[in-house]
Amino acid sequence: MTATALVLRPHPVDPSVDHEIQAIAAGAASGSTCSTELAAGPWSFDDAPGYGPGASMGDVIPAGAPRQGDLPRAYREAPEAELHDRIRAAKSALGDRVVVLGHFYQRDEVVQHADHVGDSFQLANAAKAHPEAEAIVFCGVHFMAETADLLSGPEQAVILPNLAAGCSMADMADIDQVEECWEQLEDVLGPLDDADADGRVPVVPVTYMNSSAAIKGFVGRHGGIVCTSSNARTVLERAFARGRRVLFFPDQHLGRNTAKAMGVPLDRMPMWNPRKALGGSTADDLRDAQVVLWHGFCSVHRRFTVGQIDRARAEHPGVRVVVHPECPTEVVDAADEAGSTDHIRRAIEAATEPTTFAIGTEVNLVRRLAALHPQHTIFCLDPVVCPCSTMYRIHPGYLAWVLEELVAGRVVNRIAVDADVAAPARIALERMLAAKPGGTVREDVREDVRA
Repeated sequence: MTATALVLRPHPVDPSVDHEIQAIAAGAASGSTCSTELAAGPWSFDDAPGYGPGASMGDVIPAGAPRQGDLPRAYREAPEAELHDRIRAAKSALGDRVVVLGHFYQRDEVVQHADHVGDSFQLANAAKAHPEAEAIVFCGVHFMAETADLLSGPEQAVILPNLAAGCSMADMADIDQVEECWEQLEDVLGPLDDADADGRVPVVPVTYMNSSAAIKGFVGRHGGIVCTSSNARTVLERAFARGRRVLFFPDQHLGRNTAKAMGVPLDRMPMWNPRKALGGSTADDLRDAQVVLWHGFCSVHRRFTVGQIDRARAEHPGVRVVVHPECPTEVVDAADEAGSTDHIRRAIEAATEPTTFAIGTEVNLVRRLAALHPQHTIFCLDPVVCPCSTMYRIHPGYLAWVLEELVAGRVVNRIAVDADVAAPARIALERMLAAKPGGTVREDVREDVRA
């Protein structure tokens, strides 16, 4: 199968993030990493509690989070080159019966085998685009595989190579908490599904793609919509056309940054903490709100700071700072622009003159962009090498295992969404796919290229 234009290939002489972490752990490199345990194979952590080493290692994981069973020893002990050969051979044997999807944040050792590489919005579309495939192997995290299952055909199997590849942000909003929030809002605002004389309902729920299928189903049942960082503004515009307020979850930062860029005042965006009555706000705060923000965040993007931006500007005069809208608002405000992972990629590709870029997003993508565009100087704002804990759970060993199982006629690690959740979740996702991205959080400076 021919790879699409979304694939970002690493430069052959540029070491991967995985190789650098191993060198740091062995004392052969001078850099720093948030955890030298990242140098071990992810199967070392499959029986341990938590998300594993990396950016989310301090986050609290739900008690019922999926766990991965033992990976056969042959895959744990195989040399890297052998694993790559086995993956290629399995893909060749399977042909069009399988399609491999890889998120931008995956390690290079996995990305090189993907048929499509992109952000969550692009991969959601790619999942729909291959009805001929018997299996979709999703090299990402659990909620992404759920989304692929929702959008693919009923006869297609969606496979997550490592079941422990969850998402701490998605886990910060569970369905029971969201249902309770809805009931409390209804106590304050009245029936939430009843439109007023202007045809607008009191609240429209909007969930970020980084959420469970159950949350997407809730949104679909209540007239809401799913968004990604690529189309968040378009989705909020549609939500405001239908409702007086938006309940946005689980990422507070994407919701706040997007709404702020649309002119919503910060004092009309109260936070909803599910552990507090009325989310920690007053009834008057909620009545006056335009956006109610869930108390969730991405641990990767929370690592970026204004201090890192100040240092980059001091050390690299004229640097162009581009960050992801999951970063805190003060970081987005201090940057030159903010946008989705695909926007970051396109911003670099559009720079016609050699430019220094300081990028605030997951380090695997940043390093890959730096290798792909040697005419520019591209570096991660965070000097500490700290990849996404859960994306890093996907390793070539797991990819080789699930593919060779398919060759043998066995489907392992299948992700399937229950039918009662799937129907309303598909409605919310189809609304998302119809909301074509119409801009970025900082559109006013998108074309401001500083040499």
